[in-house]
Amino acid sequence: MIPKTMKALVKTQAAPGMEMCEVSVPEIGPSDVLIAVETASVCGTDLHIYHWDEWAQRRIRTPYTPGHEFCGTVTAVGAMVQGVAVGDFVSAEMHVACGHCLQCRSGQAHVCQFVKILGVDADGAFADYVKVPASNVWKLDKAIPREWGSLFDPFGNAVHTVLSGAIAGQTVAVMGCGPIGLFAIAVAKACGAGTVFAMEPNAIRRALAVTMGADIALDTGASDVERQVKAATGGNGVDVLLEMSGHPAAIRQGFKLLRMGGRASLLGIPARAVELDLADAVIFKGATVLGINGRKMYETWYEAEALLKGGKIDLGPVITHRLPLERFDEAMRLLESGEASKILLEVGNRE
Repeated sequence: MIPKTMKALVKTQAAPGMEMCEVSVPEIGPSDVLIAVETASVCGTDLHIYHWDEWAQRRIRTPYTPGHEFCGTVTAVGAMVQGVAVGDFVSAEMHVACGHCLQCRSGQAHVCQFVKILGVDADGAFADYVKVPASNVWKLDKAIPREWGSLFDPFGNAVHTVLSGAIAGQTVAVMGCGPIGLFAIAVAKACGAGTVFAMEPNAIRRALAVTMGADIALDTGASDVERQVKAATGGNGVDVLLEMSGHPAAIRQGFKLLRMGGRASLLGIPARAVELDLADAVIFKGATVLGINGRKMYETWYEAEALLKGGKIDLGPVITHRLPLERFDEAMRLLESGEASKILLEVGNRE
């Protein structure tokens, strides 16, 4: 029996913080499903929303419920839903594409002009229940550890970034070893990359990078980083740059590490405009530069599932904390401190 109300973590006002509230359970339409959330994971985007920074102030409309990384069990389906049934254990692609713009009609729905993100632009998964269009639901394979279902969104970002070009036999620099950077290291090694350099100022994250498969972990603040990478790559620099940090200094450093004719895939989002010597960093190098946005719908999801089912990737080390949803303030503090990597918020709707 589905209750009429539920607990939810709500951004109640245009100010820092969030509150646990009692709200109505979402009403689903004919093409929607209602999912009882079991686990939700915390993303850097949630931290921006929590602190109500400049980006959040421009993007977020309160009151609403954040949370876009989750897994749970389907508890109700709309009259027109096919392929998803009550009792299915699922995650979901929370980028809801319009289906009508040029990008959607030409196989590029992941860069839909009119995308709405559940947990950002509409109510999300930091709640007992979340409403999602059935077309966005992903049924989770039983061969994959249950709690990893909440990580498909960020893991998919890593898969998309790594596989946006050739990776087997390539030397790789991963700039920024937050959760997505750590996932990218594991994906690159699983897909046959050669030497993988983890570039990260935080010692805890550098250690995690080695656990996830990095061959060499370097402090980006060290004075001889470029020399070390060049020495380990025959003086050439790396074949592939995976930029996950969005930090201006890391972006510039990453391009210095990239060899002539190399590939740079940029996922990290800078807080403001970045100054870059385009001639030296890109043009004279003949570099291929790719902007990476979200996950391909749904090619990336199939790739992510296959990689996890193959057993060559263990996401477990990236999960450093598990907390009940009610301890969200603690989760935000841990994430901001740099002491945590991926934090899972346990909602408790386990069937």
